[in-house]
Order: sequence, then C-alpha cells, then structure tokens
Amino acid sequence: MKKYRTLIIIGVVVASLVAVFFIVRSRQQAQSATDLQTVVAERGALTAIVGATGAVRANQTAILAWQTSGAVDSVAVQPGDEVQAGDVLATLAQDSLSQNIILAQADLVAAQRNLEMAQDSGTSRAQAQLALLNAQKAYDTARNNLAALEDRGRADPETVENAWAQYIIARQAADTAQTNYDRLAERPEDDPLRAQAYTTLYNALQARDRAYNNWNYYFAQPSARELAEAGGKLALAEAQLEDAQREWDRQADGPDPDDIAAAQARVTAIQATLNLARLATPFGGTVTEVRPLPGDQATPGTAAFRVDDLSSLRVDVQISEVDINSIRVGQPVTLAFDAILDRTYRGEVVEVAQVGTVIQGVVSFNVTVELQDPDELVKPGMTAAVTIVVNELQGVLMVPNRAVRLVEGQRVVYVLQNGQAVRVDITLGASSDLVSEVVGGDLQEGDLIILNPPAEFNSSGGPPFMGR
Repeated sequence: MKKYRTLIIIGVVVASLVAVFFIVRSRQQAQSATDLQTVVAERGALTAIVGATGAVRANQTAILAWQTSGAVDSVAVQPGDEVQAGDVLATLAQDSLSQNIILAQADLVAAQRNLEMAQDSGTSRAQAQLALLNAQKAYDTARNNLAALEDRGRADPETVENAWAQYIIARQAADTAQTNYDRLAERPEDDPLRAQAYTTLYNALQARDRAYNNWNYYFAQPSARELAEAGGKLALAEAQLEDAQREWDRQADGPDPDDIAAAQARVTAIQATLNLARLATPFGGTVTEVRPLPGDQATPGTAAFRVDDLSSLRVDVQISEVDINSIRVGQPVTLAFDAILDRTYRGEVVEVAQVGTVIQGVVSFNVTVELQDPDELVKPGMTAAVTIVVNELQGVLMVPNRAVRLVEGQRVVYVLQNGQAVRVDITLGASSDLVSEVVGGDLQEGDLIILNPPAEFNSSGGPPFMGR
C-alpha cells in the first residue's frame, strides 16, 4: 500500500508540473503575439542606390621637383596663389648651374636662326634654282665633250686631207708672221709697224692652232684614258644634276616640312635643357605647397611645389562587380562628409572604369564622381560617403530591409496569418537604405509582414528565425 501511495504522489506532482508548463507557454505565446510588429506589403516608388566611400581629390595635381643641381635664386609664389599654365614658380642662380645648361643659351640662338631660315626659304629656293641651272650646264658640257671624243677619227679621207692642208697653210702663215715680227721686235712698243706685226703674228698663231686641232679632231683617235676621263666627268655631272633637281623639287613649293620639323626639334631640345634651371606649372591652378627658399641648394628629384586644380573636386570610389553594371556616367550622386555635419552635396558620375582590380580577393571597379556644388568647407583629402542613385522604380512591391532574413541560403520574410507567423520565400531586386524590391516569391500585396519575428513560435514547431 505504501508503494502505491508513493506512485500516486509522484503522478500528481508530474501532472501539476505539466499543467504549469502549458499554462506558462500559452501565456508566453499570447504575450509574443501581442509584441509582433507588422507592416502591410504594398507597392510604391523605390529609389535604388549603391553606396561607397572615397577621398576627395583635385581635378589635377602636380608635384614639381628639380631636375638639376644649383642654388635657388628666387621663389615667385606662396601657398594659396593662383597660377596659370607656364608660370615660372622658382629659378636657380645662373652661376650655380652646370656648364652644359649655361652654354645651351648660345646654342639656342643658333638653333632659332636655323629654324627661321628653314621657315623662310626664299634665299634657299633661289640658291637651289641656280644650282640646278649650273648643274644642267655642266652636264650638257660633259655630254658634248664625250660625244666629240667618240666622233674623232670617223671623218672620210678627203676631209682629213683638207684639214691637213689648211694646217700647212696656217703654219706657213704663222712662220712668215713670226719672221716679220722678229725684224721689228727691237723697235719701241709704241711703234706702229711693230704693233701691226705683233697683231698679225698673234692671229696667225691662233689660226694655226685651230687648224691643227681641227685636223687632230678628224684624224687622231681618242685614247682609252681620254674616253674614261670624259665618261667619268659625265657621270659626275649627271649625279650632281640629279641632286640639284631633288633639292629644287623639295623647295619649289615652299619650306620643307621635314627641315622645319628638324630645326624645331633642335630648338625644343635646347630649350628643355635651359628649362632645367626653373620650375613652371604645367596647368592652371592653386599653389598648395611651397618648399624652397632663396639660397636653398636644389638637387635632382627634390620636391619643391604642389599645384592643384581646385576648379573641380572629384571622389574616386570602388564599386563591387555585383553592382558595377548598374552604374552609368551621368547618374546623380549624394555626398556626405564626416567633417561637415548636417549637410549633403550633389554630384554626378563622370567616369566608370572598364577594367576591374582585385583587392583582397574581391573584384572592384573604380568610379569617379564630380562634385557639382562644392564650397570652401570641402577640401581635398576629406572622406566622403557617396550614394549613387542607379534607378528610379515606380509601382514595385516592396519589403522593409529589416524584415528580411536568410534561411539556408534563401531570402525569406515572415507574414502574420491567423495569428501565426508563416515563412514566405522571396527574391529581391533593387534596394535602397530602407526597402528592397520583390521580384519573385510568394509574397502578395496586402500581406502583413512581421518586422520582428520571434526566435520560436506556436506549439506546432514552426521553423526557427535566422539573422540576416
């Protein structure tokens, strides 16, 4: 009897505990149901965005450094000064420069003169034309001389004999004239008879020589040496004529572009050497850093100035490969700065990289944003939170981001049906800071979406809720 009594007592205790458990659980479920926050699934407008952070930079930045050694002679700017492209910011003392830079000044004068001559080719054109005429004349003479040599010895016998007879007559006349002059040679130079005898002798000698040459032309064969020499002179004259023709063709229509380009290159090279003694800004902007002082010793590679083009401020951000295809040039941008409270700025996408880079295993693409309304508060180097508006959607089914959960790799929300939380699978599209577009799944317009589903619910053992 005692044993049975003990069993009865134990049974009563267990039954009491079970009753207490179900009473407490029922109260917890009732309390949990009253704590659920819901929102109606509805359609509306959604602004899809992509966010990133980056640092503000100037449109252009140049760090100017010395390229040679020397003592700083003068510094023409201070930080904050506005400069134009080509403005000289500092120079080196002339007597501290290397010899090749000093001598380059003299070389520049000669190079500029040569350039002017190449550009104004009036004299050179006239010289080329005269050279062509002289070359043509020399060529014609050489050709005629060779032809005359080749014709020698080809006359008929009667012509040769007649030429010899004329030579004999001319020689006799020259001998007679010489005898007559010899008789009067002792007379004074102003004696008329002596002068007449000398003139007769001179003409007779000239006639004799011409007659001999004429006979020699018809009778004597040219030697191989004479032919070779005449042929060589003709070949040289022909080559010189061709050179003169090319030079004239080159200058006939005005200055030769190649000559001008060569002369200009020489001037540019010398000027580049001279420019080593000074630092000039490559573009217009603001001097933001000045390091040298007059008297400092400059060495190659020593940084001296920084110039920034602050007319346009830009921010470079890295966008994931998942979002890059939604980014387009011209899309509006909102920018916020930690250093500038309670204010946002407008911007625009101006450049999208076509090639991605891998950073710590993640592929990202560089996107450049230009500020449209910067003020004096925005400075290069500041960190900016960039929000790019990638799409404006109307009439889409939306779900709050805080209600979305990830269960076994599937995006889900829980809806309230008959007092119970029911899992609904969804597929998301575009997103903003607060809501996302639903492009697939079983969620229906008008469903009560649970914003804060509990970890467990009802006695039937529904699925556990997972964090995002």
